[in-house]
Amino acid sequence: MGSKYSHFSCEICAENKHNNQMFPFHDHNNKSCSSHRFCTECISKHISTKLIHKKSPSITCPGLDCSGILEIEKCVEIVPKEVICLWDQVICETVIIPPSQRFYCPYKNCSALIMNDCDEKEVECMREAECPFCNRLFCVQCRVAWHCGVDCLEFSKLSLNERGSDDLMVHELAKKNKWKRCPHCKFFVERKEGCLHMTCRCGSQFCYACGAAWSSTHGGCQ
Repeated sequence: MGSKYSHFSCEICAENKHNNQMFPFHDHNNKSCSSHRFCTECISKHISTKLIHKKSPSITCPGLDCSGILEIEKCVEIVPKEVICLWDQVICETVIIPPSQRFYCPYKNCSALIMNDCDEKEVECMREAECPFCNRLFCVQCRVAWHCGVDCLEFSKLSLNERGSDDLMVHELAKKNKWKRCPHCKFFVERKEGCLHMTCRCGSQFCYACGAAWSSTHGGCQ
């Protein structure tokens, strides 16, 4: 039987594929890439993911610790047309628009290219802006979805699981009602009456005024 019926294992999905289902990846600048074997379906997903998340036209070989570069010309007849179109678009954006003047809408289901045609002083004074494509607000300084009621410095200190819209609403409500956070578990605590000595549900004791751990010598806070 001819060589086109040979079977190879894809290093990503680990499935056996016919030779004509494999991506013939070979970079003359990195000979080690000739030993890497991936099916065209996995290569297409790899390219799409890199383009969408990194917005860079430079796509490296998915091989472990491999620095080989995939070239768009060698992929035209192998990967889907929509992937090539996306790749071509990112290349054009990179060449035409300087990095300092471009960024992308932070909402994943939009990710539209947005040009920054303002000077540095104008940008420094801006807080919120609207994406011209999906019409949702984002923070100009952080370049993330708009964090209403939470300033940029406070937002930067939040953990990733505290940056959702519902979490930000809680932070805004806490600021309005002057709730304090337990220094140990970070749970919000509300003081309605009594002294400043607070005991959180986690058992940690702290001062409601300054947030410091409570001790027998603590005092002076109002």
